[in-house]
Amino acid sequence: MPEANPQTIKPKTKPTPPPSAAAFFPNTETPAAFRDFAERSLSQAKDNYEKLKSAAEEATGVLEETYATASKGAADYGLKVIEIARTNTNATFDYASELFAAKSLSEVIELSTAHARKQFETLSTQSRELATLAQKVATEAAEPIKEGMTRAAKKVA
Repeated sequence: MPEANPQTIKPKTKPTPPPSAAAFFPNTETPAAFRDFAERSLSQAKDNYEKLKSAAEEATGVLEETYATASKGAADYGLKVIEIARTNTNATFDYASELFAAKSLSEVIELSTAHARKQFETLSTQSRELATLAQKVATEAAEPIKEGMTRAAKKVA
């Protein structure tokens, strides 16, 4: 394969922009009304761009805050689930130990009944705690969005 010689490679030229209207009509002047309209349009476009940029930055901030809040809430929820699992596992091991120490069938039935009743109450309490925590996490995660929408509505009004 032949190697490229740097002396034979020609640099690419940039395309020339199309000529402006002034090139075709050198002695004509743009009307003042047209210039004013163009200046107002440009000024309005700059203002709209700044508003859009500000709104985008604010939306980004709201999303970052929402994500941080939701992440913390999910971590709290996960820790609560682990705590509940640990509590239930310990209760099961305690129950198994009591069953192995039982001397009669009536004692096994009594232990089983007491354990079932206690676990039902515990699971009911744990379910309520998880539901409350999930509701709290959802409310806290939605709060930054709600505040952001309120601020946006105030800006528009």
